[in-house]
Amino acid sequence: MADTLYLSLWYPNLRLETLPDKLIAVLGAFAAHGGEAKVYSATVWPVSWNEAPVFERIYGRMAGGPGQAPGAEPRLAVEEATELLHEDYAYEFQIGWSLWALETEEAGLSARPAEAGVARDDNQQPHGQDGGPLARWARGPRLVRVTGYGALFDEGAYEQDGHIRIDFGSDAPFLEEDADLDLVGARHVEENVRQLVSLTAGVEKASGATARLLWSELGESLAKRLAARLGMEN
Repeated sequence: MADTLYLSLWYPNLRLETLPDKLIAVLGAFAAHGGEAKVYSATVWPVSWNEAPVFERIYGRMAGGPGQAPGAEPRLAVEEATELLHEDYAYEFQIGWSLWALETEEAGLSARPAEAGVARDDNQQPHGQDGGPLARWARGPRLVRVTGYGALFDEGAYEQDGHIRIDFGSDAPFLEEDADLDLVGARHVEENVRQLVSLTAGVEKASGATARLLWSELGESLAKRLAARLGMEN
């Protein structure tokens, strides 16, 4: 079963006025670890997630794309959002991060034209236990959320979620539990996991975090599930 994967970061004695610099450092680290250099959007949430945003701006991802503005440099996006700097606000940013994933198509259909920012592996394999439609691995960007918490937002949610939390979305690219992994698939899953480990270490170092936790919504260990998936359990 797919789960939602998060990375929480904590900083000792963090003062609110230093939170923007931490956010800039975390967002800036993505480009060196399989991510994009620019921010897609910024949203400011007051008091709790139940409230309407007090600030929201979509910068877009691809410069020059039809009807899209270019993405924003992390410093610009953070500075704009944190003009409203309050202890009971949360500051959410979306940024692109590329991973390998399986895309399926019915056997016999021709491949779709290449999309911008997407790389494909022409090796195909049956998808699922029943042999099902053919699947092909494709590497492309997905949006992840980076959120910085004021100390009073959502009744001190930072204590559990971190001063900064990264929401990676579904953990499927790191497990692909519905697919029959061949050597090619196992290699792509391993590459995704290595990239996750690299990014985790990178954002911790860049932002000076003193504690970090990679965790899932259902509370299951990604490392344990991965070991079971690849047949590495004792």
